Amino acid sequence: MRIAFYAPLKPPDSDRPSGDRTMARLLMRALRAAGHEIDLASRMRSRDGAGDPRRQARLAALGARLAARYVAAVRAGRRPAPNAWFTYHLYYKAPDWIGPAVADALGIPYAVAEVSVAAKRAGGPWDIGHRGTLAALARADLVVGLNSRDAVKVEPALGPGARYERLRPFLEPGVPAPHDVARAQVGGELGLPADEPWLLAVGMMRPGAKAASYAVLGDALGRLPERRWRLVVAGDGPARPEIEATLAPFGDRVRWAGAVDPDRLATLYAAADLLVWPAIQEAYGMALLEAQAAGLPVLAGAAGGVPDIVRDGTTGMLAPEGDAAAFAAALRVLLDDPGRRRAMAEAARRTVLAEHTLDGAAAALDGWLRAAVERRRAA
Repeated sequence: MRIAFYAPLKPPDSDRPSGDRTMARLLMRALRAAGHEIDLASRMRSRDGAGDPRRQARLAALGARLAARYVAAVRAGRRPAPNAWFTYHLYYKAPDWIGPAVADALGIPYAVAEVSVAAKRAGGPWDIGHRGTLAALARADLVVGLNSRDAVKVEPALGPGARYERLRPFLEPGVPAPHDVARAQVGGELGLPADEPWLLAVGMMRPGAKAASYAVLGDALGRLPERRWRLVVAGDGPARPEIEATLAPFGDRVRWAGAVDPDRLATLYAAADLLVWPAIQEAYGMALLEAQAAGLPVLAGAAGGVPDIVRDGTTGMLAPEGDAAAFAAALRVLLDDPGRRRAMAEAARRTVLAEHTLDGAAAALDGWLRAAVERRRAA
């Protein structure tokens, strides 16, 4: 089949790295792996972060024009006709103003992956975006949930005949470098002592939830003055000065790796002893999944869909979101028990290979989409 793909929050070919971009690209790869052709239908960003109704209305009007232009191009033979439309990640700040209109005009299924509904936005500054998200769900033939906590609010918003399917976040796991080889490389480059546990934090340095996660991490580390550890921080962004100030009391116990490419990040995962991330307002956290794929156990905040990918007590440990004292207590347990960390590392890699692979996602998505096409034809 030919599938029109759209990501209203951020196009998959954006030059700004993020977990959202990573998942959009993975979904496209999974659909291609299932034998489908992908047409990137639009690069329009529908996000309104300020809650400006006038901007939302302008974006909705622009989306309507782009939808009409896309349909006209298909009917004129200037663009290949899709068998289905697939939108990744919409919510009140970034609704889909294009896909439902195109799907209606062409009589094709409308599929969505990762949707959240926030009823409290009704009537407020994001009311237009909220209603746009509800309208998209009412039109959807298939909704794929990547965060299990979204289901309770999303499923009631679906129209008759729609299907809600759950898909765990996934990746294409490579073969991690041997721990001792990666450790020797990273230790030499960053000047880390080999006889202390290495903690790794991976996160963009943006104001808001990311900066808050670093703040909780700093608070938790400050509660363990008697423990030996070193922290490697991978990430960069506009909030870096604030985050550097947060971790400044720990001096040279912290090493700053900056923004790193995927190969470098894979080496850091392989070298570290534990990934630490409080995960404030995290949907699920691709870094948490990447770490486990590399055989690195995880200590994270139990936000959003994080419990879907971190098995508490098996592949890592979870602490209540935003609770620095609980995070510190869990970290103390793991720092004191290297044998438990090693067992979790083995379980993490094993679990990812069994439950979070691109091949498994490709097979599931293929079956769900083909069934949606058949339902639409029958209707």
